[in-house]
Amino acid sequence: MGCGAWMLPFFGLLPGAAITGCHSAPRLTPQQEEGKHLYAVRCAHCHEENDLNLKKVPPDLHGVFKHATLPSGGPATDAEVTRVVLGGKNLMPRFAGRFSDEQMAALIAYLHTGLQ
Repeated sequence: MGCGAWMLPFFGLLPGAAITGCHSAPRLTPQQEEGKHLYAVRCAHCHEENDLNLKKVPPDLHGVFKHATLPSGGPATDAEVTRVVLGGKNLMPRFAGRFSDEQMAALIAYLHTGLQ
């Protein structure tokens, strides 16, 4: 049964009633799902868990495209994120040669979801 479906019979008794307060995250596309997997296996161990015990904790990437700039100060654009991921920046290593164009596009698509 879907979100709020159990309430539908009762709303027939209340004219003008609306279903509210029931929000689920939109489903990810297949490309975003691939990006989610790539993020989990190649990015999250630093950007989520910092399991490498880095002295400088990498930035949180949740909602990275909701801001005008990236944590590094560059513009929050697909091109800049791609440049930083592939070329590295400061403590972040280069990932050039570790992502195909399709994988990079999938990672960017997932980052646009805000990391659902």
